[in-house]
Amino acid sequence: MTTATLAQGLEAPAAAEMESGARNATHVVRDGAAATEAPVATSPVPGPVANRPSIGEYFGSFMRVVLPPLIGLGLVVGLWALVAMKSSDFPGPAKTLEAAIVLFSDPFYSNGPNDQGIGWNILSSLKRVAVGFGVAALVGIPLGFIIGRFAFMNSMLAPIISLLRPVSPLAWLPIGLMVFKAADPASTWTIFICSIWPMILNTAQGVQRVPQDYLNVARVLNLSEFRIITKILFPSVLPYMLTGIRLSIGTAWLVIVAAEMLTGGVGIGFWVWDEWNNLKVEHILIAIFVIGIVGLLLEYLLLLIARRFSYGVN
Repeated sequence: MTTATLAQGLEAPAAAEMESGARNATHVVRDGAAATEAPVATSPVPGPVANRPSIGEYFGSFMRVVLPPLIGLGLVVGLWALVAMKSSDFPGPAKTLEAAIVLFSDPFYSNGPNDQGIGWNILSSLKRVAVGFGVAALVGIPLGFIIGRFAFMNSMLAPIISLLRPVSPLAWLPIGLMVFKAADPASTWTIFICSIWPMILNTAQGVQRVPQDYLNVARVLNLSEFRIITKILFPSVLPYMLTGIRLSIGTAWLVIVAAEMLTGGVGIGFWVWDEWNNLKVEHILIAIFVIGIVGLLLEYLLLLIARRFSYGVN
């Protein structure tokens, strides 16, 4: 067999194989659309099974959350007990707890206008705070929008606010007594004065931080001032406004105790001063804890509201 014949014998199967491959490729290209329309069913691949936390991990997480506050409270109580051991006039934790049990067994008794339970005193203070704080919100929030929205009003009112804001709230109490001729509205007036400044300043700051692009779009759409405030400014300013409200409620609850000490009547501040006159120091310590707990609850409630209406928070 010659070399030419051997080469022809090798080329013939290779050519046949190439022709067969070309036909198969053409068949695949023609059936490609059908293949994509009818995907081959595959069994789902099971994902990794998440490891559930063990009881030890649950207990460790619980202790990391609960143990530090318990240690802090334990240190306070221990220091309190140590001070009580050094002073015969200062009641210790055990004596104060016994007095608290007796006091809260009937918190709403009433033996006259100057002898009422601690429950009535707390409610009276909360009512004064609610009235003064509510009036401050009705005045301060719109005023903050006006100051932040209009540069002329900002320039006109900024010096007045800067002058009056540093004044102690109790300095306004004699003015209230002179104007209203009664202790109850004078205390409410003091709450109003101390609550209004954070609302004005935070609301105005929020209005001034609204992006100018939003206001330019509103100007192009020829929106009215009312729609600009309700549709653009209010949603953007709401987190700032809630921050001002939260700061105001803390200040209001702080001031009402001092105002009631000076004006008398029914209220937690007057109750503290009256118990001091009766030399019941354990009741004063109870009032301190009650004032702190009520202030903490008010702060926590407003924090929940702020988180509810803040952007990016569910």
